[in-house]
Amino acid sequence: MVQVSSNMTIIDLTIRGLSPGTYYATVRESGDISQGAESTGGIWDLVRAKKESRPESARGVFGTVTVNKSGIGSVFLDKPIQIWEMIGRSIVVSRKQEGPFSKDDPDTLVGVIARSAGVWDNDKTVCSCSGKTVWEERKEQVGKGML
Repeated sequence: MVQVSSNMTIIDLTIRGLSPGTYYATVRESGDISQGAESTGGIWDLVRAKKESRPESARGVFGTVTVNKSGIGSVFLDKPIQIWEMIGRSIVVSRKQEGPFSKDDPDTLVGVIARSAGVWDNDKTVCSCSGKTVWEERKEQVGKGML
């Protein structure tokens, strides 16, 4: 995510390792990922948007990404929001937009939105002693039955 003006953020969403299909990217009310996507709360700003009869205008509804047969999906999205508004919330990428989500669904991704280093300045290494990336560590932990 890069904020390009006072009220515009560009999102470069690239995912790998999911089953082919269409996935929804949503920002959630909470950053609680203790129970996977299920504990992240509702879609950010959806209550207001539904009251206005425009649920698609919710600030937490980012859009969709299509994953191809190789398990890769990529899309650029733009939203009229500021990055600081999302810090501490979570993002969910799933076949379902609103849930309910299954903790055991390997095709539902969840993470907390946080500040980061500049573009390409963070290779996301979990442990310098093992040299594993976050993605390698996740695959190993999922194989052991963890989130």
